[in-house]
Amino acid sequence: MTPTSWIRRVGKPAVFVLALVPLGLLMFNAGAGRLSANPISDITHATGIWTLRFLMFTLAVTPLRRISGQSWLSRFRRMLGLFAFFYGILHLFTYLYLDQFFEWDEILADIPKRPFITVGFASLVLMMPLAATSFDRVARAMGGRRWRNLHRLAYVIALGGVVHFLWLVKADTSRPHFYGAVFAVLILLRLLDAYAPLMARYFGEGRIAAGPR
Repeated sequence: MTPTSWIRRVGKPAVFVLALVPLGLLMFNAGAGRLSANPISDITHATGIWTLRFLMFTLAVTPLRRISGQSWLSRFRRMLGLFAFFYGILHLFTYLYLDQFFEWDEILADIPKRPFITVGFASLVLMMPLAATSFDRVARAMGGRRWRNLHRLAYVIALGGVVHFLWLVKADTSRPHFYGAVFAVLILLRLLDAYAPLMARYFGEGRIAAGPR
């Protein structure tokens, strides 16, 4: 079995199933009555945290691919990004239906009053064009450069997710700070990769100009 065939027949189905495990566990615990006294809060938190995790997984693919030299890792980036959007939609639906019962007047009044909702909602809106353009045919129609520029919004979305989590938490902020640190590392790796040729050229020219010591 070739690497491409293995990814298509084994790797992607395995990642797909694993990505659904958090939802399956949440549904099982809800059906078995294993959630806390505030099940809506549990569901909201679980869907939100997995949205943020899948965003981080998606952003981590390129650095891991370049560090490891394993180009096949990029084959999973689209799936991970779509699962981030999937859990984000579940997170929003939990708020709209289970929390607010589709009371649109209350929802529209609530969004500007609570900044963490505003940031979270804006981040999910930004995810929509990324999800819509994640398919090969759309990417080809847009052109590589425009597609890449659009999908750099993933970093803005992930930052919004971290801020949303941080502003939501009232007491222990260790978890949002952890995800903020992960995001900072991913940004740093991205910047180092982007500017590596420039740095290599600059320092190389510096060594040439200085001459041998």
